[in-house]
Order: sequence, then structure tokens, then C-alpha cells
Amino acid sequence: MRIVETNSPEETWALAAELAEDMQPGTVIALHGDLGAGKTCFIQGLAVALGIDEPVNSPTYTIIGEYEGRLPLHHIDLYRLNGPVEALGLGLEEYFDANGITAIEWAERAEGLLPPDLLHIQITTDSVTDARTFRIFRETEK
Repeated sequence: MRIVETNSPEETWALAAELAEDMQPGTVIALHGDLGAGKTCFIQGLAVALGIDEPVNSPTYTIIGEYEGRLPLHHIDLYRLNGPVEALGLGLEEYFDANGITAIEWAERAEGLLPPDLLHIQITTDSVTDARTFRIFRETEK
């Protein structure tokens, strides 16, 4: 497990860019954290690192946003879902097999449907300093 603290959106984007360097097509990222923890900010940094020029916002109402860059980015936000049963009809597995990067906010709402080799990113916020702590690990490293 790798633990990184960031103190600004720019530092969060830099972390995302660093991680993007090692990402291969087919990488699936599960982002975990409370509302406002920085999940979308991280994905915005990832998008910039992938050469995506258009703005990336949370697709809370559309659920899935697709962007073209050096590698395609599939941004999935499961916040509005109540659990895996509702996620079944979304066709998530099609994105896992795609030749891009799939980043899933609120990934725990699709538990049991996600591939076993996920890159987990758990984000917590310090209520006093507003710093973000990123715990980055694979399922086998818990």
C-alpha cells in the first residue's frame, strides 16, 4: 500500500499524473471517499495527464462520461445507485475490457461486479487542515 498526502488540487493532479505514467490500457480504478473528498479532482488530473483537452466533471446524472486522449478515459460515477443490483444493467464490463482507463467513483456500489485486479484509491480528508490522504493499493495488498 502506498500512502500519499496532498494539500491542494494541484498536488492531487500531480499525483494522478504520476500514477497515469504506469497505467496500461484496461486499468480499472476504484475511487472511494466521502462527498467532497477529491475523487473528481483526482480524475480531472488523470484526464490532463492522458492529454484530454475537454473539461471533466462528475457524471452524477449521466453516470458515464467518455473522453478521448492518449488513452481513452471512462469516468463512471455510481453515486446515484443504491447498490450492485442497479449497476447490473449499465454494461460496466464493456468498459473493463476497453483499451482505455476506467475510473469509478463510488465503486463500492458495484461490489461483486468489478474486476479482481482493481487499483483502489481511498481518499480521506483532514477536517482541520483540509489535506487529502490517498491510500493506493491493489486488492491483494489490503
